[in-house]
Amino acid sequence: MKKVEHIGIAVKNLAEAEKRFEKLLGTAPYKRETVESEQVTTSFFHAGESKIELLASTVSGGVIDKFIEKRGEGIHHIAFATGDIYAEIQRLKKEGFILINDKPKKGADNKLVIFVHPKSTGGILVEYCQEIPDENEDVANF
Repeated sequence: MKKVEHIGIAVKNLAEAEKRFEKLLGTAPYKRETVESEQVTTSFFHAGESKIELLASTVSGGVIDKFIEKRGEGIHHIAFATGDIYAEIQRLKKEGFILINDKPKKGADNKLVIFVHPKSTGGILVEYCQEIPDENEDVANF
């Protein structure tokens, strides 16, 4: 693990949450992106060396809507940056963690992501993410 990459926060209304966090952090979001596979729209803010990711559902009854129904708006997950997501998957499995997805998938902000089930982390959804290299870099592991 390199660092805390971002903290994901579930919100009902993305535009309102963006205004609130813009005032709170003193900076505008640098990116808004829809991730169709997760039925979510994200908005990213820089927060020092880490980021804040706001997550809003794009469909009624989506994963974020269900989360908010159960727990209300708030912290959804914590994400850690890794240099080798495939090695991290093997390490986590060896340590006995339950993974939600065994293979990385494309997430927001140009990342490959995996999620560790909250049942094996004391109730916290954990994400590991790795930057997807651009076309000029070695992509042998992707």
